[in-house]
Amino acid sequence: MRLGVALGLLLFSGVSGGGEHMAYAAEKVPVQKRAQYEFTFELPCYVEQLKEELDYPLAWGNSPITDFDEWRKVARAKVMECMMAAPKRADPEMEVVAVERRDGYEARKVRFNVNAYSRVTGYLLVPDGDGPHPAVNLLHDHGGHLFIGKEKMVRPFAEDSVVIKDADEWSVRLYEGQYLGDYLASHGYVVFSVDAPMWGERGREEGVDRSKYDIIAGNMMMLGRSLSAFMTYDDISATEFLASLPEVDASRIGCAGCSMGGYRAWMLSALSDRIKAGASVCWMVTTDVQMSVKDRKKEYGGFANCIPGLRQYLDYPHIASLACPKAMLFINGRRDHLFPVDGVEDAYAIMHKVWDSRDAKNRLATELWDISHSCGKAVQKRLLEFFDENL
Repeated sequence: MRLGVALGLLLFSGVSGGGEHMAYAAEKVPVQKRAQYEFTFELPCYVEQLKEELDYPLAWGNSPITDFDEWRKVARAKVMECMMAAPKRADPEMEVVAVERRDGYEARKVRFNVNAYSRVTGYLLVPDGDGPHPAVNLLHDHGGHLFIGKEKMVRPFAEDSVVIKDADEWSVRLYEGQYLGDYLASHGYVVFSVDAPMWGERGREEGVDRSKYDIIAGNMMMLGRSLSAFMTYDDISATEFLASLPEVDASRIGCAGCSMGGYRAWMLSALSDRIKAGASVCWMVTTDVQMSVKDRKKEYGGFANCIPGLRQYLDYPHIASLACPKAMLFINGRRDHLFPVDGVEDAYAIMHKVWDSRDAKNRLATELWDISHSCGKAVQKRLLEFFDENL
């Protein structure tokens, strides 16, 4: 009894007195377990039954709508409905706050209103020579690393040594030491990248804490908004901003990203008519394979790609197929433990059926490489070739 009282007081003091008490309690008190349970491996024990009930009635081929343009309009509207209310738009009111000369292009740090609530910093790389140029909106990854965002895509400006060190280390870890944005800019592309909500300069006042991401996402839902959807809405808004720049040929805009950035790339391609070609690296699978207690598979991104209710209508490859007949490139790794090959191949097959049905099979490239969860120099070279061909 005394132990129970002491434990109760300790936990209460953690709630009212500060996180250090809760951390101490978590370290010292054994996990409480009951003989009966309903969740395991962060999934409901009945996950297989729930998956059997997902028949994706709005997918192309399942939907009773046979006119493709009408289907895409209806399906896109359903995606937007599930994304809940969009942030209010605002005039960008761009200002350039720093400029840096680089080899063959100019790097600009800009500030603009991505929506009516958030004035954000973006990196804009502009090639030398007469424009307007083709452009690529680069969408950064998740990685459980929130201290940097846009700096994962574009080499940071020289004034912040802490950010530079962090970004350089991350570049080596996931991108083989080469910044994709600077690589594309050196080959003639305007490149733009901005932090997603919760990353980089859009993080917490209290500092980086991955465990707080899901709490913040839950609080956003209590306000009738989706943090994941805000990320996509901002990607759409940032692309509109990119299209408005005089250095950019608005008819030749692409997008690309790895990991969560790959998810963002096909979501943006599906929902924005501004995007003419999209490239997604290491983010495609079916829900059936992604979620499995038996095979010990689950979603690791938390709320990063959680759109409430959407799975009742469309699976990931169905949503990506809203981009058809645009040029799209998907690359996944055979050694990527986050996206099992069987789920990737199933998703690829679903998308190919859609592009084939529109006589656009040559516009969809789906590739499996002998890589882990990464976007190294060889993959970046493939992205450059794809954009050179399609933009």
